[in-house]
Amino acid sequence: MKATSQGTPISIIPIATEMTTQAAAELLGCSRPHLVKLLESGEIPFTKVGKHRRVKFEDVIDHKKKKREEREALLIEIMKGDEELGLYDS
Repeated sequence: MKATSQGTPISIIPIATEMTTQAAAELLGCSRPHLVKLLESGEIPFTKVGKHRRVKFEDVIDHKKKKREEREALLIEIMKGDEELGLYDS
């Protein structure tokens, strides 16, 4: 891994590990209330333990990957439109 060869600390987490909403929000780089909205809207699956929501690490990573792919696709679409308008020098 690139991170380990550069001496960067890493964490090894089992895929089925359940996370708190705070930990999941930190991993996604969003607020906990925003994460709760994503959970309640069904964008990210979760379970309840008593009154507390728990999210699988794998589901959080899948959501993060999906959002990155959507952003990249949108950026490519915008760039193609700009090229068609002649906004880029070729």
